[in-house]
Amino acid sequence: MSIVHSDGLGQFQQDNATPHASRVTTKWPQEHSSDFRHFHWPPKSPEMNIIEDIRDTLLHAVEKISPPPRTHMDLLTAL
Repeated sequence: MSIVHSDGLGQFQQDNATPHASRVTTKWPQEHSSDFRHFHWPPKSPEMNIIEDIRDTLLHAVEKISPPPRTHMDLLTAL
């Protein structure tokens, strides 16, 4: 992760499928959690589209901005 995303903005997505839920594959991300962000996913979730999670994350981040963006360009800059 540090090689591919040296800026520290890498994100790891684990689908929690049975083969990916072994002790080794759950322990490693916990031990290296400072190296990347981890999307938490419901166990065995059939939905692997992260767009809704990204939208929610961006929405919450923009809601925290004070003062709120007033123009399209302000919003684009904030995102």
